[in-house]
Amino acid sequence: MNRVELELSRWHAVADKLALQQMAIETILASAAQAIHERGQFHLVLAGGNTPRGIYHGLRTAETDWFAWHIYFGDERCLPPVDPARNSRMAAEVWLDRVPIPALQLHVIPAELGAVQAARMYAETLWAVGGFDLVLLGLGEDGHTASLFPDHEWGTAPGSPDTLAVLDAPKPPPQRVSLSAARLSRARQVIFLVSGESKHRAVAEWRAGKDIPARAIMPAAGVDVLVESALLIPLLVPN
Repeated sequence: MNRVELELSRWHAVADKLALQQMAIETILASAAQAIHERGQFHLVLAGGNTPRGIYHGLRTAETDWFAWHIYFGDERCLPPVDPARNSRMAAEVWLDRVPIPALQLHVIPAELGAVQAARMYAETLWAVGGFDLVLLGLGEDGHTASLFPDHEWGTAPGSPDTLAVLDAPKPPPQRVSLSAARLSRARQVIFLVSGESKHRAVAEWRAGKDIPARAIMPAAGVDVLVESALLIPLLVPN
């Protein structure tokens, strides 16, 4: 990783998953307060997976102007809306169904329609949306983020579409919809949430400069990576 990338990728070590969740909650609420104060609205992109669940649970008791929040999703699995594996279903169950964000401001990816049609429709949803205020992302064991996988299209080129139809994801289900790297990078702030021993190699590869999908997300302000401190210890590779 070169010096410029190091400056644009700020790594914040925390003791454990609980500390990561608390820091994330505080950061999200601070970002919301600033956005609402300056622009009257807060546009937030949610991550899926296990790491954000505790964060979303903690947010449901927060004191904030929920009527100013607009929620989007970084990716979605092409499954029925009530399937527990859907990112939108998880977020609704632990958080969104319990706070008074107006329904018209909850922008769920209609992935049950199939990847191609859902990607087209979500691109239409995002057309009038400017840069996001905050994007939350995770990190997969293989370095993927959202549903941008190694050896697949990431949407990094100038003019890339806002959304990508993923038809052959290496993890089930094969059909997914993902925001492109270019669209995820159009944000005032991007935070990666990284916890769990299984992420150790992906963290090491990222910091070593390997070309993994997570490195393709690079907004002008850079990214902040909240990471368990144990994952920053160099991997011991047998001789």
